[in-house]
Amino acid sequence: MKEFIKINLNIILTWAFILVVAVLGSIFVNLGMEWFNELFKPKEWIPNFVIPIVWTIIYVLFAIIFVFLYKNKLVTLKIIVLGIVNGILNILWCLIFFTLNQLLLGNVFIILNAVFGTMLLVEINKSNVWYAKLLWIYPIWLFVASTLNLAVWILN
Repeated sequence: MKEFIKINLNIILTWAFILVVAVLGSIFVNLGMEWFNELFKPKEWIPNFVIPIVWTIIYVLFAIIFVFLYKNKLVTLKIIVLGIVNGILNILWCLIFFTLNQLLLGNVFIILNAVFGTMLLVEINKSNVWYAKLLWIYPIWLFVASTLNLAVWILN
C-alpha cells in the first residue's frame, strides 16, 4: 500500500509540474504575441495554429510516459532531473524570448532546451525503447524551434 501511494503521489506531482510548465509557458508566450507578430519571419514558418497543438501532444505524451515509467519502476533520478531541467528551460525560453523580447538569449535557451531534451530522450530510451520512440517528437520539435528562432534573430 505504501508503494502504491508513493507511485501515485509521484505521478500527481509530475502531472502538476507538466501543467505548471504548460500554463506558465503559455502565459509568457501570450504576453509577447503582439511583439512577435510584428517580427520578420522566414517564408517557411510553421502556421501559428500548429504550435500549440504540437506542444499539447508533447505534454500529454510526457504525462502518459511518466505514468508508465513510475508504474513499471523504470524512472530514474536522472530522468526526473532531466525532466525538471527541460521544464524549467522551456519556461525560461518562453519568458526570455516572448515576454522579454530577447532574441539572442532566447536562442541560447532554446538550443540548451533541445540539447537537454535529447539527453532526456536518451535516458528514457535506456529505461524503455518504446517510450522513447513516442517522445522523438520532443527533441525534433525543439531543434525545429531552434532553427526558426535563429532565423527570426537573423532577420530582425
